[in-house]
Amino acid sequence: MHSDSMQRNKMRRNTEIMFALDDIPTFKQSTTAALQHILACFVGIITPSLIIGSALGLSSEVPYLISMSLFVSGVGTFIQAKKIGPVGSGLIAVQGTSFAFISAILIAGFSVKNQGGSKEEILATLFGVCFVGAFIEIIVSQFVEKIKRVITPLTTGIVITTIGVSLIKVGMTDLGGGFGSDTFGETQNILLGLFVLIVIVGMNVSKNPWVRLSGIMIGMVLGTIMAYFLGTVSLAGMGSQPLFSMPIPFKYGFNFDWNVFIPIALIYFLTALETSGDLTANSLFCGLPIKGDKYIKRIKGGILADGINSVIAATFNTFPNTTFGQNNAVIQLTGVASRYVGFFVAAMLVILGLFPIIGGVLQAIPKSVLGGATLVMFATIAVGGIKILASEPIDRRKSLIIATSLGAGLGVLMVPDVLGGLPDMIKNTLSSSVTMAGFTAIIMSLVLPEKTEEVAMLKAEKIHS
Repeated sequence: MHSDSMQRNKMRRNTEIMFALDDIPTFKQSTTAALQHILACFVGIITPSLIIGSALGLSSEVPYLISMSLFVSGVGTFIQAKKIGPVGSGLIAVQGTSFAFISAILIAGFSVKNQGGSKEEILATLFGVCFVGAFIEIIVSQFVEKIKRVITPLTTGIVITTIGVSLIKVGMTDLGGGFGSDTFGETQNILLGLFVLIVIVGMNVSKNPWVRLSGIMIGMVLGTIMAYFLGTVSLAGMGSQPLFSMPIPFKYGFNFDWNVFIPIALIYFLTALETSGDLTANSLFCGLPIKGDKYIKRIKGGILADGINSVIAATFNTFPNTTFGQNNAVIQLTGVASRYVGFFVAAMLVILGLFPIIGGVLQAIPKSVLGGATLVMFATIAVGGIKILASEPIDRRKSLIIATSLGAGLGVLMVPDVLGGLPDMIKNTLSSSVTMAGFTAIIMSLVLPEKTEEVAMLKAEKIHS
């Protein structure tokens, strides 16, 4: 017991941690730290539902979808922090709706919509395939060490880069006024979107870390205020929202379609490694070891919780959850690593999720304001992928894999009709730029042998330079 205390004190000195993992801050301290986590993650949690609902013409359901996004994020954050048996990392691993799935979900949604599906049928199919796909991540969590030959920084970097680039089209469409808008491309929309973008960029170059963390939220608030004075904000839909929203399992029904399942399944497979990276960074900021049996057990538990939380998400009518990386920065900045703060974050998110009026307010945000914010967010995802690719020496083999994978993935994004003659199941699978790039990267990584001598030489050159 004495040695544990000494180790904890040493950990605090080495990492400038004010409250270690199992410390219990006061109510006021916990509330303050939790609010900072909410500030960092709130926009990220609700934005995917806004984007998907808007693009698929589900505006009447968006407030409920946003409510469930917040509610499930709270439940998922509690599971991660509490660590129930083998499930959970025991860290402040804040859960939120994953951006990685947006492009695949939109393809699936448009597939159902183009076949004449109602909004209930669209959502039933989306949540059905997301529910089944989550079990892939649950299974992958038990074999983290064994799949590293397939899920490497190379394949992950390619996929994340493709996700970011493919979503830029969505952000730019919103910036112009939104898909099908009568005022699309008008000067007012462009200037409003650019104003939000400039505010976010300006705040992100600030030396104050809290200004940087709140940049996206403040940019959207200022943009919405400006839009209100320009007469482009409509609050008509707020009055129709109920005061309280009861979480109803499979409210829209349950449907499954193999034709749209594989792209979503692949992303579940790949997000396991992304979660592994986020939890490793979280562990590092908490002063915990990032090697050894305890570390592997923590990562396995965290990825398993991610999968289970995505099952819960689909059950309660929202989109796949993942561990948010931006909240790691809050731990680093505050020095508060106590997992008990995670319980406060969870409670706040659940409370926010039970009141759909919040979703109604957020739905009033003009598309051009949302586009100005998401354009930066999506491009940042692409930059994150490029950073992963650049983190290791790039030899001729890796250059060939990157070029071919990005060429194939972005090729089908730019010219979707090229797959028009293929069977529907193959066409729907490969029409996702993310799936095409991911499959190409994985297959080429397995087929092309790695020359260890060349890799060693490149690493040596990088060290000397």
